[in-house]
Amino acid sequence: MRILLLEDDRMLSETIAYLLESEGYTVETVYSVEEAENATFDAHYDLYLFDINLNDGSGLRLLESLRNAEDETPTIFITALQDIKTIEESFKLGAIDYIKKPFEPEELLIRVRAKFTQDLLHYGDVSYDPKNEIVRKNGRVVNLGSVQMAVFVELLKHCGEVVGKERLYDCLEYGSDSALRVAISKIKQRLDVNVRNIRGKGYMLEAL
Repeated sequence: MRILLLEDDRMLSETIAYLLESEGYTVETVYSVEEAENATFDAHYDLYLFDINLNDGSGLRLLESLRNAEDETPTIFITALQDIKTIEESFKLGAIDYIKKPFEPEELLIRVRAKFTQDLLHYGDVSYDPKNEIVRKNGRVVNLGSVQMAVFVELLKHCGEVVGKERLYDCLEYGSDSALRVAISKIKQRLDVNVRNIRGKGYMLEAL
């Protein structure tokens, strides 16, 4: 998970980055609105962490310009500003959370974790992020092929239920029993999940 951190207090920025990286997140730190604009132009991020009062501008205005450019990346503000008007404006601009300084490190981690887990589908140590179409096992990205990904997602969405062969054929370029068996076999090998063949009906990802 890639996070862009905009904070012009370098000591605080280093502390936050270290905290998040110790939890397995990838963090890029910038210290000005200009640097943040350049970073968002050059790369994709899963989350923005923005201060509001910055030496060269405002995190609020930065988010406004990003939203106007159709950048919908989830954003959390970290700021010493605590007036209701600022809080209200941050949410109107599309922020998903607002953390007031000073804060406990665990509070930040709880809020960041909540963002990254709320939309995920889980199966044991396997997770699927539907927004970014990413499968992870034990936190590590597993690069499934497009066919395997489509079949796995269909089974995951109906975990514990029999998914008919015809429905799974739609995930394949050329639907056939043999092609489906190959895709299922690869899924089982890559993810170590229990997919059962329900003879004459289809396949089922067994509920844990």
